[in-house]
Amino acid sequence: MSDPQRPRASLRTAVVWEVLKDALERRAKAAGRRAAEGGAAHGALDVLDTGGGSGNFAVPVAGLGHRVTVVDPSPNALFALERRAAEAGVADRVRGVQGDAHGLFDVVERGCYDVVLCHGVLEYVDDPAEGLGNAAAALRPAGTLSVLAAGLGGAVLARALAGHFGEARQALTDPEGRWGSGDPMPRRFTADQLCELVSAAGLEIAAVHGVRVFADLVPGVLVDTEPGALEALLQLEEAAAELPAFRSVATQLHVLAERD
Repeated sequence: MSDPQRPRASLRTAVVWEVLKDALERRAKAAGRRAAEGGAAHGALDVLDTGGGSGNFAVPVAGLGHRVTVVDPSPNALFALERRAAEAGVADRVRGVQGDAHGLFDVVERGCYDVVLCHGVLEYVDDPAEGLGNAAAALRPAGTLSVLAAGLGGAVLARALAGHFGEARQALTDPEGRWGSGDPMPRRFTADQLCELVSAAGLEIAAVHGVRVFADLVPGVLVDTEPGALEALLQLEEAAAELPAFRSVATQLHVLAERD
């Protein structure tokens, strides 16, 4: 996945990026009002990106003027993050720390972040409830959590369309949503399962979106060669994202939640 602000990559990231950008803007305005009341004059946020890797979201978020801490277990990813942040001119606002969701508070402090991103993490951790609980515990009061995880329905649909009907059925019945021993994804979620995890962490769900409803099914050559196809597909993704019928077949699910 590339920078959310690059057009071709936006097929996979546009829905999440627009929702996240709006949430950051709302939170920054609120922070700005609090800062002004205290005699300051800024609304920059402290953002934590757990499992943020090479900065797919962290660097664009820093580009909006916010301070971002990325926690990731991969030294190579953190090296790439440093390089990407420098190239984007935001190195002073991006900090990479080696760690993971389960040991989060070995490397960052509790309750210190206005916004926490938990993207592509819950599929891989040993205990999703613990990982999500740690992400929630890193939030300040009235903070915002953005969760992005693999969707079960999208995998079932993809296997069926590829003619692997037995694997599609296996994914439907498997407790982790896996289609077989060769499945590279350790775990997938339904929207209800993801929302239950978020609620159990003590957060109030603000929005649920389906991500990559169509993007992974449409041949790339069609998008790249047909005039206007990319923009039309982006608009279709955005229109379908909040509809439950399409969330159920999305490749990924996005939940935006807030601490009361």
